[in-house]
Amino acid sequence: MVPGLLPAVAAALLWGGYLYSLKRYFSGYSGAVIAVVVNTAATAWYLPGAYAYLGGFPIVPSLPPIGIAVVLVTVGFAALGFLTVTRALAAGDVTLVAPVAKIVPAFVLPLEVLLLPVALGPLQVVGIGVVTAAVYLANYEGGRLFDPLRRLTDSRAVQLALLSAACYGVSDVAKRVALQDVGVPAASWVVVSLLGPALFLAPIAVRDWPETGIRTDLPTFVGIAAVVALARVATTLSFSVASASVAATVINAQSIVAVVLGGVLLAEEGFRTRLAASALAVGGIALLAQ
Repeated sequence: MVPGLLPAVAAALLWGGYLYSLKRYFSGYSGAVIAVVVNTAATAWYLPGAYAYLGGFPIVPSLPPIGIAVVLVTVGFAALGFLTVTRALAAGDVTLVAPVAKIVPAFVLPLEVLLLPVALGPLQVVGIGVVTAAVYLANYEGGRLFDPLRRLTDSRAVQLALLSAACYGVSDVAKRVALQDVGVPAASWVVVSLLGPALFLAPIAVRDWPETGIRTDLPTFVGIAAVVALARVATTLSFSVASASVAATVINAQSIVAVVLGGVLLAEEGFRTRLAASALAVGGIALLAQ
């Protein structure tokens, strides 16, 4: 079995449920507010468990300047990716946004080839083509076959989803370097990956904070935070032993979970077409990881 596969599958299921919940429960909040509240609460969920397992709280070791730079790149691009995907969800259906936003490995693999010792084979080239076709299919809603091509430049939701995928691609490659090359302990990385984006987005969250506060939805925030804490642990375990391409490929199968939940529970239009696009995207992503 490929190292890191099982935690990656668990992370895909958890993150898929979280992606759906953003549209279902938090559409009235900005992405920055969601990130700050959920990530802070997730840290509160995580630390007692880490303390019990490790016999003490995780501590981030001192890092050389290059290590600090890698951590900042990882956290900063993850924060930007989250912010853009939440705005994409606000602008379009989850079944449209999810397949596009989750083609992260299409960005991860070229970056690994350029920056790390990873070879690009024929299957990876085919995978990129398949994922591109999936993006096209996700935008297709009838009419002339090539009409959706114009939506790639006209649809704000699609543009934001693609930008989010690119940001997460950079973050995932840097995350792999931080965990495997820089040597940041996995237990410490969970805390960094939760609080880092929250700190980056805190100024925006203060600006966007709702006048009525979040007290009414606080129990929902806290409940979702538990899912995020578990998902972050599973993600970290996968990236600490697998290549960024493999980990990102499996974890981004979360789009299937999100698209099914969105189509069934939210009754969004174009469910069958977008479900097929999501399945095609995951198939292409699987080829990217070969």
